[in-house]
Amino acid sequence: MPVNDIDAPQRISADHLIPHIPGVIFQLHRARNGHMRFPYIEGGGVALKHIDRDLLAQNAGELVEQLTGNDHPKIMSAIERSARWMLPLTTRFLLPFPKEKPHWIAVSARPKTVVDGVQWNGIMMDISDQVSEEQRLRKLCDTDPLTELPNRRKLMVHLTNIASLSARHGTPLSIMMIDIDHFKRLNDRWGHLHGDDVLKQLATQAQLLLRCEDMIARLGGEEFMVVLPLTSLQHCHTLADRIRHTISVYDFGMGAGQVTLSIGIAEFRCGEPLTSLIERADQALYNAKDIGRDCVCLLR
Repeated sequence: MPVNDIDAPQRISADHLIPHIPGVIFQLHRARNGHMRFPYIEGGGVALKHIDRDLLAQNAGELVEQLTGNDHPKIMSAIERSARWMLPLTTRFLLPFPKEKPHWIAVSARPKTVVDGVQWNGIMMDISDQVSEEQRLRKLCDTDPLTELPNRRKLMVHLTNIASLSARHGTPLSIMMIDIDHFKRLNDRWGHLHGDDVLKQLATQAQLLLRCEDMIARLGGEEFMVVLPLTSLQHCHTLADRIRHTISVYDFGMGAGQVTLSIGIAEFRCGEPLTSLIERADQALYNAKDIGRDCVCLLR
């Protein structure tokens, strides 16, 4: 008795499969004169939803500039680097959509030299979810969860960069160390939830007195630091006293005058380690506490 052949799985052609993949397969050609076109671009990703493929096949330059917007210089730099050194093309850009949120698109392609220029074969993938997760994790790493201020880690990175600019250009830089007076007593009397609310409201009130280029961060507990670029010690002292006064008369739900601050300030000396700058501001803070709290002290 003949045995019926078991039906073998049918091979699926690439033409049938490509429209269903979550991405775009493309071939990009750049002539020696810089003219760019996409001889082939197919797929099922969102990147093709509002794109004129016929135009891309003839002249991609103007459309690519429109689609990549602020990322266009970065994209062109990546293409140039890949073409010059025959390195893989890897980059990402923000692709706008009509009446929708823009999508993050990742590009990965390999170049090869052809007779009249360079040709890339590669893929584009929508990585919007991945980028959103990266941003969420970055915020968790850099943000104090209670006050939503930058944390110590982010502040130190920022201070390092600002100090480098200050040293290079000879511009002033000052910092404040801020501590809430008798915070443990406040927690014991009003409860930790109210203490947390004081920390959050203090962060909000202090930010209202700062410039956009200034940074206030929570170091931990009831201690904060403020980084003030382009600010001399004298101007830092004036601002610190304004913050101190604002908090001293603010009603945190316990009546005005229940929360006061001790503040120590110091100005960056060109070439000194940041640890030295922070130690001087910290010592000034201790001096403020030693002489009675609710005041600003400086250490030159």
